[in-house]
Amino acid sequence: MTPMVHLLLLPLLFSIAGGKDLEEKKGPFENKVLNVPEGTPVPYPIYQFQVTQPGVNNFRLSGEGKDYIHISKDGWLYLEKPLDWSQDNHYAIMVEALADETLVEGPVDVTINVLDINNNAPYFNQSEYTAVVKENQAKGVPFTRVFALDQDDPETPNAHLRYSLVSQIPAKQHVLLFQIDPITGEISTTEQGEQMLKARQGIMYGREEDQSIDTLKTKFNDYCPGQTVPYEKNPFFTCVEREEMRRRNVDPLGDPDYTLYVRVQDQGGESETALSGNARVHIVVQQNLWINPGPIRVQENLAETYPLKIAQVQSNDPDAKYSLMQKERMLIFPFQITGNGEILLNEPLDREDHDMYILVVLAMDSDGKEVDPPMEIQVLVQDVNDNSPVCENEESIFELQENEPVGSLVGELVAHDNDEEGTLNAQLTYAILSQNPPTTPNVFSIDSASGRIQALRSLQRKEHQLYHLSVRVSDPAFTTDCKVVIKVIDVNNEMPLFEKNDYGNHTLAEDTPVGSTVATIRATDADDPDSGSSLIEFHISAGNDDDVFAVETDGKGVGQLVIARPLDFESFSTYNLKIDARNPEPLMKGLEYGSESTAVVSVSVTDIDEAPEFSLDILDVTVHENTTKGSVLLKVEAKDPEGKEIGFKLDGDTRGWLEIDAATGEVKTKGKLDREAVETFEVTVTAFEKENPEKSTERVMSVRLLDVNDNVPKLTKTQAFICIMKPEPVILQAQDGDSAPFSQPFTFSLAHTKKSPNWELVTLDGTRAKLMLKKRPAEEKTITLPINIKDNVGLGITQPFEVKVCNCTELGYCYMAPEQRSFSYGTGATIGILAGTMGFCVIIFIITIKQINKGNKKRKAQTDEEEKNAIM
Repeated sequence: MTPMVHLLLLPLLFSIAGGKDLEEKKGPFENKVLNVPEGTPVPYPIYQFQVTQPGVNNFRLSGEGKDYIHISKDGWLYLEKPLDWSQDNHYAIMVEALADETLVEGPVDVTINVLDINNNAPYFNQSEYTAVVKENQAKGVPFTRVFALDQDDPETPNAHLRYSLVSQIPAKQHVLLFQIDPITGEISTTEQGEQMLKARQGIMYGREEDQSIDTLKTKFNDYCPGQTVPYEKNPFFTCVEREEMRRRNVDPLGDPDYTLYVRVQDQGGESETALSGNARVHIVVQQNLWINPGPIRVQENLAETYPLKIAQVQSNDPDAKYSLMQKERMLIFPFQITGNGEILLNEPLDREDHDMYILVVLAMDSDGKEVDPPMEIQVLVQDVNDNSPVCENEESIFELQENEPVGSLVGELVAHDNDEEGTLNAQLTYAILSQNPPTTPNVFSIDSASGRIQALRSLQRKEHQLYHLSVRVSDPAFTTDCKVVIKVIDVNNEMPLFEKNDYGNHTLAEDTPVGSTVATIRATDADDPDSGSSLIEFHISAGNDDDVFAVETDGKGVGQLVIARPLDFESFSTYNLKIDARNPEPLMKGLEYGSESTAVVSVSVTDIDEAPEFSLDILDVTVHENTTKGSVLLKVEAKDPEGKEIGFKLDGDTRGWLEIDAATGEVKTKGKLDREAVETFEVTVTAFEKENPEKSTERVMSVRLLDVNDNVPKLTKTQAFICIMKPEPVILQAQDGDSAPFSQPFTFSLAHTKKSPNWELVTLDGTRAKLMLKKRPAEEKTITLPINIKDNVGLGITQPFEVKVCNCTELGYCYMAPEQRSFSYGTGATIGILAGTMGFCVIIFIITIKQINKGNKKRKAQTDEEEKNAIM
């Protein structure tokens, strides 16, 4: 269709497009970016330029998209050919407004982005896949992968692919043995697959055996001895041979164990209009010889000949080389592995030293690469009874008050056995062997299982104050005797008595240091000394608000009342403490503590003028650097313990960015914050009493500035040259004052065009790009290229970069040919040349005069010498 026909059809086409839509497609004559879906029918109106300059009656197009886009005389851009995103997703043209053939306005840049539509179905790179998986393959570990492609825009959901498993054949009991990663297409086993996958039955071969027919015959004879029928006529042998050959030469396509149907969908598989593709995966299950023989149980102190074989492993690779490592580093590692996979123990084990070992077995080829995954094998050391019971204490001492009832608990003897806990080897029994002084019957009994000692009758201190027992502790093989001392102590029939019940009033300033002694108190007890009945403990039972006070004592009746926490007059100005003296042993029945075992102490706290106190010990502020002036960053709170009026001040702000409200404590911005100048800084906030400013408290406030994208990447150099005869790429470097994520990596592009016939710009890394000249020009010229540089979040500007394309010297510098040089000089240059010429003449004149004078002197000297000789 000719342009003239297009022009005739445009009015009809535009009227069909609709008046309202056309109004939205009109605008001023300026740079435009237009979005057009691919496949849009042609001719199709895109946009109409409305020019205000008088006399415009035509437009002219140029650029890479002019074959697809045309423009009418009244400024309508329209499609000439259908657009295809897969061929080109971007067109750049320039539009000029003309009066006849005279340029009136422009050119302006028009960028047409081709929008992708979902018109390409995803497809697998293969329609049939084959894979091999070993039985007992760990779940979730991929053993193969499918891969699909989509020709739609990869930046849109149209090319967002999702894989799924359609079916598994066979699927016995509808159990899926395989799964597919929806994102990567990796195929792995499920938990059921890890347990249920089994290879076809076959003959087991040792490491040194070849898998020949002769070996098969030998194994057949071992399994079915006495066969007289020739092998080739024996149906049993031929059946085994046929199945063995089938197993060895399995065809994954013709005879797979499982076939999976997999699907790939675009648009993430989340749309009803998503397009899809399918493929099949044929899977063969192979026998897995790499089987963990653990846990291996070995008895400690085993009397055997060493090295001792305890297990054997076999790799799926018959040529694999084995190595053995320990998972936990120990000084002694008494294991080794042979070339055929036998694991040997080199010496007896001791469970009490180490009850479990973890062996790591590696199978590798001749190049040191793993042919099977590392195998961890547990070796459990089984216990034998090789340890005697041990008493926890060389002598166990217990106390029992006299007159305690029959069956009273004396104590529990503690012993232990280093053999394995929970086994008979560590099961202990207790028995009393002897008692001194002896009595008839015995005074004590012991529980044979727990070691609990009880009194068989009520004891009297006047009879015996000490008893010595010998207790035998036994396991099934060994015995140990333990010593026990039982003290019969006086019944607690005496109460502790204070030397005085009122320790008076004590006055303390509220800044008295913690740990200071307020008063010393004393009490006595008439019970047996050095027993629980005479030991005295002091307890503050009343008046100790906030646990400010405590009593320190050695138990012998002397206590120190001390300050345990800081005093605060504003909280509590007086304390009326009640202190009780008590024994750790209970009093004799019918006896109760009275007032004589209680004392009182009064404490008065005096006020001092304290400095203001901040509500927070740490002042940290994090704020964006573009925070507007006058914003409140933090309200500092403080108060004076005495309730006096306080003020605030701020110091250390060298840049004048902050200020503080002296009355409210609000810290505000008063200048523009700049993270590029400093990222963190500290100021000092002071709270002080207005009546007495010397009473003040300081806090350091840390301010951290968060970056905002307030800088664009800029070229570090804006000029370069390229030699015509040997064009070398020019490296462009950019920098940005912002920090991540608002800085690098940068994106470099030639502005207003996607492709250029003469220039190519390639990004090298996060901060550099390479500018290359694709076509050698016929003559020297200086070109200004618009380079657009964007930061990591897309902020950037177009910057001019001047490239001089020139003839170069051998050293690679631009030069100008002599005939191209101008001999016309300006006034300044002319004056400079004349001055230089005159200066040169003056120098020559001076040198000439000196030479003449020097010659005259020489001739006069010669004349004098001749006259002298003549006289002589």
